Parts: sequence; C-alpha cells; structure tokens
Amino acid sequence: MLKKVLVGLMTLVASIGMALAAVNINTATEQELQSLPGIGPAKAKQIVDHRKANGNFKTIDDLKNVKGIGDKTFDKFKGQLAISGPTTVEAAPAKKDDAKAEKKK
Repeated sequence: MLKKVLVGLMTLVASIGMALAAVNINTATEQELQSLPGIGPAKAKQIVDHRKANGNFKTIDDLKNVKGIGDKTFDKFKGQLAISGPTTVEAAPAKKDDAKAEKKK
C-alpha cells in the first residue's frame, strides 16, 4: 500500500514538473528556444524570424511550418511547447561564438 502511494506521488511530482517546463514559442527568445532538443542557434533564429514575419503561432503544430522542423524533430520536444503563458525553462547558455558575436556588435 505504501509503495503504491509513493509511486503515485512520484508520478504526480514528475508530471507537474513536466507540465511546468514549457517554452512559449510565441514569446521565447532565441536562447530559450535553444533549450529544446535539436534546436541550435540557426534554427532558433529561424523560429523567431518566422514568428516576426507571420505573427504568433496558433497551435504548437504550426512550428512545423518553419523550414527544417519536421515530424521527427517536432516529436522530440512537442511536450515542452506552449503557445501561451510564460516560458519556464532557463535559456541555453551562450556559446563562445555567440559571445564573440555579441562583443562585435
């Protein structure tokens, strides 16, 4: 009985954590988008550029309209996406190349 309760609590805690770990694709920065598996600096920039050119995404599936994001890539992170609310993941750490580019600006 106690084992079932503990397993249930652990499952609940894990699901809450997953539900809260979200990237709002309508407001996320390039660095926040890079926290998604398979999304690097170039793809994050494409997502932001697509959003600027076409407006906010209506559904998370609309992200597949960005060139290079197909079903396989999308399936890696679709559970971490949101179209409303805050982005609740930390931005990916800046890479050396990103830091050098910022200094040049």
